Amino acid sequence: MTQPEFPTRRARRLHALADANVPSAHTVGHRADTASLPVLRGADTADVPAAHGADAAGLTYLHSADTADVPARHGADEADLTHLRPDGSAHMVDVGEKPVTPRRAVAHATVVTRADVVHAVIEGSLPKGEAISTARIAGIMAAKQTANLIPLCHPLPLTAITVDITGDLDRLHVVATVATTAVTGVEMEALTAASIAALTLYDMIKGVDKLATLTDIRVVEKSGGRSGDWSRP
Repeated sequence: MTQPEFPTRRARRLHALADANVPSAHTVGHRADTASLPVLRGADTADVPAAHGADAAGLTYLHSADTADVPARHGADEADLTHLRPDGSAHMVDVGEKPVTPRRAVAHATVVTRADVVHAVIEGSLPKGEAISTARIAGIMAAKQTANLIPLCHPLPLTAITVDITGDLDRLHVVATVATTAVTGVEMEALTAASIAALTLYDMIKGVDKLATLTDIRVVEKSGGRSGDWSRP
């Protein structure tokens, strides 16, 4: 049967793909028999070989055999994620049976700016006002609101919150320490305090340094609870 004439190189290639029983760009990903077929992406399909083989070695494959080693979304590797139900949906963990113990967590955050800005923060001479006390109070207030900000966190009776801010060359370091006597830990409260204190510092200095950056927000230490004491190496 005489083949119809196609006006473009792209059309000729797509016709060749159809003859070779290869799905078009609109069907890749929707058929079970595409395990080893190359992904077709828009105009790039003009240069896709008619049959996938040695010439297609450099193409990205969809659902290739390499994915056999990737764990399922809710597979064995997620067995310890207590916020997930067997069907993968998130829920608030029941901690009612856990013992009440003293718990503590420390989190850090860093604001990278300029040395002259750090000096102004430490000296309290920023145009916007005194930054350290403002950021400290913001961090303390934020720690007490953690359960309202993070959906699956439990409201906790916090017994102590401290936020310390120091300067070093072109960096401002925030250290937030939170304590409670409760059935679950306060890592999220410490992270929230450090994060909001750092955000407040940025708000105070953005008028003199819009390029300031927040970085290294992390838990560095925790104690209490079933998992015991831990500190970042």
